[in-house]
Amino acid sequence: MTLPRLVGRKNLLGTLARARAADSLPESMLLHGPSGVGKERVALWIAQLLLCPEAGPEGPCDECKSCRMAVSLEHPDLHLYFPLPRPKGSKTPDRLAAELEDARVATLSERRAEPIRASVPATEPVGLYMAIARSLRLRAQKMPSMGPHQVFVIARAESLVPQEASQEAGNALLKLLEEPPEGTTLILTTSAPGQVLATIRSRTLPLHIPPLPREQIRHFLVEVVGTPEDEADRAAGLARGSIGRALGFLPEADEPGPLEEIRRKAFTLLRATLSPSVAEGLGAAIGFPPARARGLLGLFAFLQEALRDLAAVAAGAHQSVVNADTVDFLKKAVREHDIQPVAAARALDLVEEASELAGGNVNPQLIVAGLLMDLRRELISARPAVGGGTQ
Repeated sequence: MTLPRLVGRKNLLGTLARARAADSLPESMLLHGPSGVGKERVALWIAQLLLCPEAGPEGPCDECKSCRMAVSLEHPDLHLYFPLPRPKGSKTPDRLAAELEDARVATLSERRAEPIRASVPATEPVGLYMAIARSLRLRAQKMPSMGPHQVFVIARAESLVPQEASQEAGNALLKLLEEPPEGTTLILTTSAPGQVLATIRSRTLPLHIPPLPREQIRHFLVEVVGTPEDEADRAAGLARGSIGRALGFLPEADEPGPLEEIRRKAFTLLRATLSPSVAEGLGAAIGFPPARARGLLGLFAFLQEALRDLAAVAAGAHQSVVNADTVDFLKKAVREHDIQPVAAARALDLVEEASELAGGNVNPQLIVAGLLMDLRRELISARPAVGGGTQ
C-alpha cells in the first residue's frame, strides 16, 4: 500500500519544491494546523522531495526507487515518529527504548496496511518520551543509507514529554534541532502549537497547514475512498476542513463511524443538560465507567462544538452551525430556555475546566455529573420559558 495522494496545497507544494531546488529549505520545520488536515502527509511529501534524486521545481518525480519507497514508508532514510503509549511496568532506559521502538515498528506496519485512516482522539495517555528522543538522536548521528539526505518526521510534537529522566535526555531533541547533522532535516507537526515546548518552537520554522475546502474533501471521499456521494457530502460538511475528521464520520458496516458515535454522545449530554429533569443528567453521568477519564477528552471536544453551534443559533447565525442536522433541536432549546449567546460562550469554559480534570486521575462519573449541573445552571434561564415551559 502507498500513501494517499495529497489533496490541494498546490501553491504550498510549489513553494516548497522551488525552495528545495534552490537548496533553501530549512533544516527544522514545525507544521501546524487543525487535527486531520494533512500535516503529516505534507511532512512526508517534503521528505519524499528531499530524498528524490530527480526532484526539481515541480516536486519529486514520483517514479524513482526513492519515491516509491518513500510513499510506502519503506525508505531507509525516512524516519517517522509519533506518540505511543508508555509500556507498563518499571523499565531500564535501554529496555524502555527497545519496547517503544518495537511498538513504533508495529504501528508503522499497520499504517502501511491502512494508509487512509480517520483522526480519532486517543483514549489512553501517549507521549514522545525521552527514550524516543534519545533513540531518534542516536539514529540521526548515522550516515544516510541511500543518498546524501535523511529526514525525520515527528508527529504531534506537543506530546513530547520533557525532563522524564536526566537533563541530558530532556535536551536530546533540542540539541538535534539546534545542530542537525549535515544532510539531516527534521519536520515536526502539531495541532496545538501553543503546547509545544517554547524551546522547540524557537528552533523550528513554523509552517501553517490550513483547513481544506469542503468540495475538495467531498471529492477525495468519493474518488479515492469510494464513498457514496450522499455520505461523502454529509461527512465533508462535518469535517471542518479535515479529511482525517471526515473519515471518522463514515459508517463502518452497519455501525456509525467512530467520530459520529462520539458526536451523538455529545448531543445526548447536551439534551440531558437541557432536560426538565435533573435526574436525566445524573443518569447520563452514571452511564460512564468509573475510571479512564482521559477517554472523555474527545467527547468534551464535541460537546464544545455543540455549544458553539448553540451560541451561533442564539445569535441568529444559523449558517455558521457545523452540525447542520441539529439546527431544529438547537432552535427549540434557544426558544424554550431563552438561551443567550454569552451564556453558551461561558459554557465553553466549563467544558474546558472539565477537560482539565479529565486529564488527571478524576472519576469520570463525577466529572460528567458536575459538568452537566454547571452547564444546566449556566444555560437554563431562571425566567419563565416562552410558551409556559419545556415540552
